[in-house]
Amino acid sequence: MGEGLFQPWHLVVIAFIALLIFGPKRLPELGKGIGDGIRALKHGLKTSDSDGKVSKDTDDANKTTNAA
Repeated sequence: MGEGLFQPWHLVVIAFIALLIFGPKRLPELGKGIGDGIRALKHGLKTSDSDGKVSKDTDDANKTTNAA
């Protein structure tokens, strides 16, 4: 057997269990939600400065969101 944490058949088993739990109709919705979350996280990391301060464009967007 191969070395490593995940083998290809592990991923097949995980995908099959996810299909059984969520069904074929909800899996694309879940994938889209996870992808949107990862994109938002990457965007948030790019817009923050190296010292932890939020950049001006992100801060302005937060002010308009909170005002609504």
